[in-house]
Order: sequence, then C-alpha cells, then structure tokens
Amino acid sequence: MCSVLRCQSLCLALLVVAAAPSQGADNPKIDKIDPPNWWASFAPQVMLLVHGEHLGATRVETTYPGVTVIRTQSSANAHYLFLWLAIASSASPGEVTFQITTPSGSGSFRWALLARAPQMGRFQGISRDDVIYLIMPDRFADGDTSNDQPPQSPGTYNRSDPRAYHGGDLRGVRDHLDYLKDLGVTTIWLNPIYDNDNHSPSDYHGYGAVDFYAVDEHFGTLRDFQDLVAAVHERGMKLLLDVVVNHTGPHHPWVDDSPTPDWFHGTREHHSISSGAMGSLTDPHSLPVQYRDLLDGWFGNILPDLRQENPFVTKYLIDNNLWWAEVSGLDGCRLDTFPYVPRTFWSEWHKAIFDQYPNLSTIGEVFNSDPTITSFFVGGASRFDGVDSRLPTVFDFPTFSILRDIVIGDAPAHKLVDVLQRDWLYPHPDSLVTFLGNHDTTRFFTSAGESKEKLQNAFTILLTIRGIPQIYSGDEIALPGLNDPDNRRDFPGGFPSDRRNAFTAAGRTPVEQEVFTRVQSLLRLRREHPALRKGLQRHVEYDDTSYLFLREDAADRILVVFNNGNASRRFEVDLPSSHLEGTHSAEPILEAPPATIRDAKLTVETPAHTVSIYSLR
Repeated sequence: MCSVLRCQSLCLALLVVAAAPSQGADNPKIDKIDPPNWWASFAPQVMLLVHGEHLGATRVETTYPGVTVIRTQSSANAHYLFLWLAIASSASPGEVTFQITTPSGSGSFRWALLARAPQMGRFQGISRDDVIYLIMPDRFADGDTSNDQPPQSPGTYNRSDPRAYHGGDLRGVRDHLDYLKDLGVTTIWLNPIYDNDNHSPSDYHGYGAVDFYAVDEHFGTLRDFQDLVAAVHERGMKLLLDVVVNHTGPHHPWVDDSPTPDWFHGTREHHSISSGAMGSLTDPHSLPVQYRDLLDGWFGNILPDLRQENPFVTKYLIDNNLWWAEVSGLDGCRLDTFPYVPRTFWSEWHKAIFDQYPNLSTIGEVFNSDPTITSFFVGGASRFDGVDSRLPTVFDFPTFSILRDIVIGDAPAHKLVDVLQRDWLYPHPDSLVTFLGNHDTTRFFTSAGESKEKLQNAFTILLTIRGIPQIYSGDEIALPGLNDPDNRRDFPGGFPSDRRNAFTAAGRTPVEQEVFTRVQSLLRLRREHPALRKGLQRHVEYDDTSYLFLREDAADRILVVFNNGNASRRFEVDLPSSHLEGTHSAEPILEAPPATIRDAKLTVETPAHTVSIYSLR
C-alpha cells in the first residue's frame, strides 16, 4: 500500500505543475484543478473546478478512453471552469489530457486518473470496541522542525503566543503512536489539516480553510498524512479526520472571487451573523425566519458561510470528502458544526460517502445539552421535515454537560439518570460518543479546581457508562486550561525545547502519573470486559448523591458504585430485585473497597466522592 501512496503523491505533484496550457496572451491559463486527481474504478462521476484565466470555454474535449466530458460551465469572469466528467468502469489509470477551445484561444491541461490502493485495512469505521483520542496537531508534538516557519507563512510561528502556530505537525503525531497504543487508545481524531491562511497565525486550529485540497504547510505534506494513516493502521488503530463543510476561512480566494454568484450566503460586506436557538431547527412549528441566520449566517461574523443549496457547492464538497478518504484510507469523519448545514445536504452527502465506503463512520458535532435536540440530527428515519440525515451518531453533549455538573458542581447524581432515560430518542444510544472535554471547552481538571480525584472519578464514569468514549489529548495527564486558547496548551515533551517529557513516566509529575495510570488501567479494563464495551446498562439505584449501575452481557457483569456524597456510605443492594440473581461474589477492581454477599444482598461501604468497580460472578 505504501508504494501505491508514494506514487499517488508523486503523480499529484507532477501533474499540477504540468497543467499549464499552451502559451499565448489570451490562451487559457490554469493554476489549480480541484480535485487534482481521481481514481479508476471509483465513484463514476466527478466535477472538476478549474481555476485560472481566460477559461470562458466553448468546448472542452478529451480522447482518453472511458472519460467523457458531460457538461461544462464557465464563470462570468472566466476565472473558473466547471467540468462534469463520467468515468467508465473500463477506464484505465493514466494521464488524461483535456483540450480547451475558447473564442480567444486554445490550450490543454493534464489530469491524473490513478489506480486505487488495496482496500484491506482501510475505511474501517469505528465501533463500541473503540476509544477515540482527540489531537489538535499544532499543539501535540513537533516531529519536523523544518516546517515550523515555512517561507510562505512568515510570522505565523510563535510558541509564546497562545494564538499562533507552535510547530506541532503530522510527523509529531506519528512519532507518538506507541504512546497512544500503550495508553489504550484505538482511534485518533485529528482536528482539520486543511491549508489555512498563510498570513494568519491564529488559524493554527485548522478550521479556516483557504484550500480544501491541500495540507497546511505547518503540518507537513499529503505524503506525511498518508504515512500517518498507514502507521496508524499498521498498529491496528484507526483515524478520524475533522470535516468542515459549513464555511471557509475569511481569506479563501473564493470570498472575493467566487466560482458562482451564489457560492456563499452573502458577501464579505453584506451577510448575516450565525445566531438563533438551535432548538428552532428541531421545532416543527418554527418559522424560517427563526432559524435562517443559524443556517445562513457567517459563523462568529468571521467565517464565510457556504451555500450548500447550490448544487455546484454540494458536488464540490462531496467530491472533496471522497478524495480525502480515498487518498488516505481514513476510517471516519467528525462533522463540524453539523446543525449549521442544511439537513438535505447531509442526507445527500452521506449517501454519496456510504455508497463508496459502507463501513466508514461519521460523528456529528451538535453542541447542545438537550438530548431532544441532539437526537433530532441523528439519521435512520425521516423527521418532520421529511429528511433523513443518515448520520450514524453524534457526540454526547448532554452526558458531557451533566457529568461536569455532577462531578464538578455537585449537582444531584440522579440528573445523569435523567439524561440516560432519554436514550430511547436515539436509534443506537450505545454508539453515542461520550467525553469530558474537547478543544472548545475548558479543561476538566481546571474546571474541577485541579482536583485529581474529581478528574479520576469523571474518567471512571466515562469509561464504564454506555457509549464510545473520547479523550481530549492531555486530559489523561491532568493538563490544565481555561477557555480558548488556554485549553489548547502544548503537550509537555512534544516540542524540542520542552524541559520535560510527559510522554514518558519519568517526565510526568506525581499527579500526572497518577491520573495517567488510572486512565490506562480503565482502558485495559474496557478491553478485558466486553460488558463495558457492548453490554447493556441498567440503573440499580440512584438518588441525589449516588448512582449505582450495571453493565452486563451474556458472560460478563460489572457493577459501578458512584458515591458523590460528602461522607462514606453503606450500600445494600437487593440482588433479586436488581437483576442480579445468582451472584455469589463481587471482586473489587482498581482498589475498590471489599464487598460482601449474604442473604441475597450485596453490601459495600464506599468512601466519599469515589467511584468503585466490581466484577460480579
């Protein structure tokens, strides 16, 4: 597979350079082709967006066997040329030459049709067996210092500036895969790696794309990304990539020179601001005026909002995501700002993706603490608008929110049950992605007053309740951080000048090591006990300060006892009424206090503010 990927990267580089047509003052001139290549025996139709000058084509032709130009359209200023291609199953890999004829001249360009890489071990999707680890590449590890200050991006690197690039890159992630494997992670989620504004240091996060077909120069190259995915797969792990279809960066070339007049909602000078309650999108009685700005407004009044209602935009974005999947072999996508994009688009997008990759996983970001809202966006059935988004699952923001309220703010423990009781709203609640924090939230450790006990309790609940857990890079070593950008501190030891290396036990503080060991032990426990990954979750008992729950499958039962009170507490669980008939022993796990079973009752006394785990036999 690596040799095929190496050939793909080389062919792409050569053909982009070779895409210039014959010279002449008014002849067509081409400087960019999106997508830069396609594959034989792949999705049979693709739309090319060609950029340059004098592209007011009246005829575009190719004699390449199996490739047919179905349709063409030029922009009014002749800077863009759309080509719709049909690629027959009989077409062979090779170099496709297109001839362009315009009223003022003619020319040609070449475009690559590649062979697909072997499919085994690619596009695997995620399951309840997985544990996701979120990485912001710029803040994780600097594996290649030569791209810290790329010449095309002067003044964007400054580790002392929390809103500038710090040097983390794709090679740095690859260099620390063994750390993640040892921790117990199975899946890596990367924030976007698109090329962002060359002159804006604050775009280190990746969400302000200026080129959807290029890797940001600070992070490395397409080959670096392909090598990373291959290295992930070699270790039996998986990779999710952040996908952004709602908006571009403010300095994307399209903003001031759009391929079509309605490429965006509004213009730089005249646009609405993304606003409004997300619930208006899920309310069958809402008027369009009540949610239009949410869908059409510019995010933060900064990020230009793409008009997915435009079929040209829809096709561009679908082809783009097919390209990223095929060029790398990634296993899934995290879908940014999911509710801000029309559901009709998501339905069409998912169909196109799943037609090619039926096992690929997608996870939607619906940043809301109400399960009646988050569940609305999950696919599997048409909603009142007649649309099935086809989205398999979402991040479990309701559980995230209530876990923080309970463990940090001492909210009633039964509030977690209130959230879980509404799992019926989801077609597959066991596939919800649960988490304690991400790049958009304060660090749990800091929010908890830097209490390692509260962080450990939260991790214990996270890694034993239903769902697919996600860990934010650094939380496993109690990394502190307030609001953005403080919550995006560099991982200690990932950068050449760091004083210590928290990727190793010797480089961690006692608190960091204690939390790391707890998380590592919990992840090992998940691997060893299928009930914690795939078993049913049952409420045993709960009140204001406690929650006892069972995870069970046919051969495995785990009891979790959460005492969030200010004093030790004695629990007596009636076994027959708690679905625990036949239990004769309760083995303490991870230093839990002993439990006794007598007269059909399980008795345990747990200290204040602890979570205890028992394997029942």
